[in-house]
Amino acid sequence: MTTTDSLEEELGHRFADPGLLELALTHRSWSAEHPGEESNERLEFLGDAVLGLVVARHLYVTHPELAEGEMAKIRAAVVSAEALAEVASGLGLGTHLRLGRGEQRSGGAAKTSILADAMEAVIAAVYLDAGLEAAARVVLARLGDRIEAGSVTPGSEDYKTRLQELAAAEGLPAPRYETADSGPDHRKTFRATVRVGRVLTGSGEGGSKKEAEQAAARQAWESHASGETHH
Repeated sequence: MTTTDSLEEELGHRFADPGLLELALTHRSWSAEHPGEESNERLEFLGDAVLGLVVARHLYVTHPELAEGEMAKIRAAVVSAEALAEVASGLGLGTHLRLGRGEQRSGGAAKTSILADAMEAVIAAVYLDAGLEAAARVVLARLGDRIEAGSVTPGSEDYKTRLQELAAAEGLPAPRYETADSGPDHRKTFRATVRVGRVLTGSGEGGSKKEAEQAAARQAWESHASGETHH
């Protein structure tokens, strides 16, 4: 197994019990090939609860203006499998996973579900190792920006939906997105362009395909609102 020193450094947490981190990185496919070795599934279950609590508490304390329904929407977006997998990729988590031979061959280290589950397990491992505040520091260091972005005006930042509704209202074809990525696997940058009909209406960049497409949609929507068009 690859040394986890670099992962602990990325997490900002040094484990008093390294065995907890090793367990968090152990997929059930590894356990199936190594009888007696526990998988990270129980930790994943705990981590899901810890993550939800940390995000809910942060929203409750820092955003008294948000209603219960708005907080629920933000939490759901922040703790989604896609969001957690992106965080895990940013940490380079995939290179540290203990996977069975079949899962390794099928690219398990890059699968959204496996990365998201492992991220939850790691959060639980930090919680068991050093308590809730330590887990909260790790969660907010990696997800704090997403929480704040979502809390500006919950739902209103979905510019892809806004642009789609605008196109439909004006009888235009549905927006079409093209995305390209660059950089190493663990720190990719995505650039997206969006066209409505034959007109290039927007472009944008982000740390994920979703973020880049949202940025492109936002530019297109705002340009239309101001009467501009990008060709």
